[in-house]
Amino acid sequence: MVPLGYVVQTGVSPLAVAGTFGLLAAFLSLTAFLAARNVLGDVSVIKALGVGPFPAAVAVVSGALDLPSLPAIAVALLLDGAAIHYLYGESASVSAYITLIHVVVTILLGTVLFGLLILLGTFPG
Repeated sequence: MVPLGYVVQTGVSPLAVAGTFGLLAAFLSLTAFLAARNVLGDVSVIKALGVGPFPAAVAVVSGALDLPSLPAIAVALLLDGAAIHYLYGESASVSAYITLIHVVVTILLGTVLFGLLILLGTFPG
């Protein structure tokens, strides 16, 4: 018998992992664009597309390998900040501020979308 905290998924297809990574990277790219636009004004969408895959890769790998959450979050934030700093060419303090706004926008938008998904799941019929 498997303890409740240790449910192991067997039979996860590579397509499911790739789909999860792609959707998460797209969502994080959208929120990176919203954060950069909030701080910098008019920015290119193309730059934001380069930000999302880094934290998405950390999330998928840490989830697949069952790594501890706090170090994974720290690594994802560092990669997110480094990608923002490199792609937008801003100072370290401005890049840190954009990263902070990216975290806030991601949490808020993710909470709203997940709440809507739960609400849609409660429809009768």
